[in-house]
Amino acid sequence: MRGNTIHSLRSALLFGLAAVLGLFALGALLASGRDPATLITIFSTRFLGILIEALPFLLLGAITSGLIDSFVLPEDIARLMPRNPVLATLFGTGMGIFFPVCECGVVPVVRRLYTKGLPLSVGVAFLLAAPVINPIVLASTYAAFGFGPVLIGRVAITAAVALITGLLFSVAARTKDALRPDVAALVPVAGGSAEASADDIIPLTPVIHRPSFGHGMRHAMTAATGDFFDMGRYLVIGSALAAAMQTFIPQDTLTALGSGPVLSVLVLQLLAFVISVCSTVDAFLALSFVGTFTPGSIMAFLTFGPMVDIKSTMMFLGVYKPKAVLFLIVIPMLLTFWAGVWINLNLAF
Repeated sequence: MRGNTIHSLRSALLFGLAAVLGLFALGALLASGRDPATLITIFSTRFLGILIEALPFLLLGAITSGLIDSFVLPEDIARLMPRNPVLATLFGTGMGIFFPVCECGVVPVVRRLYTKGLPLSVGVAFLLAAPVINPIVLASTYAAFGFGPVLIGRVAITAAVALITGLLFSVAARTKDALRPDVAALVPVAGGSAEASADDIIPLTPVIHRPSFGHGMRHAMTAATGDFFDMGRYLVIGSALAAAMQTFIPQDTLTALGSGPVLSVLVLQLLAFVISVCSTVDAFLALSFVGTFTPGSIMAFLTFGPMVDIKSTMMFLGVYKPKAVLFLIVIPMLLTFWAGVWINLNLAF
């Protein structure tokens, strides 16, 4: 019963977002006097651009998730995970080196790792840090800015924000209170949520012993397919929202506000959330802001955007309860905002 209520609330939320966005788009269209056919073409192009850019990484994440489901046992997680909660969360912050996925692909990986016994705080730290602290994104940032304060600052701020957020979850949230019932019900030992009904539980084949390679790969591909389509619906909705906001919100207005040490940080945080650019390529977009925006605002764009944007927020709802998703947005937003303002007031590069 509880699971049905959550599904209904999430559907109502999505419907409400669509309705508000539709009214906003209609108002913007009437106010601007632009040709509706032109706006539809722009929206379609941007929607497909965001979606096509993100789908390969979602697929990579889903395949990784399937391989974890087949070949990783709860004992493996327990053996590798440090017993100290701070060290465990720090370990989660650096896990992106071993799982090179962006913000689209990291969500199904985190969900699968939770079902293998990964602690809540470690999953949160990994979720926020992996889109930046992974070989692909580090290479793209180096290609755009070279080795220097931007690359070092991006890694340092991301690691600090992910670690702090993970530690806050470790002391202030319980697994079954933060995760959706269908995910929490599958968590070994700590899972078992009484709130989950049979309809909520994702059908996964239990793996007691490590399977043979052939059987394991077949199971991995089955699990990956389920994860891809399950997370894909959130990606499609988030991509549509991002494309609509790019189409109907005049970005020139946002850019004009980006000169002050405080306001510029807020503007680029908002821009990063709205345009939802994949973390593997966002460094090249940030490079175009140099000379127009403050250094702190560019750093906030490069750290907050990969952690939280429209499409990733929608995907978070497939793993976490709405209250936990709210904290996953607000805490990184505040921490990267403070970091960006501090850079503007104290450093120049």
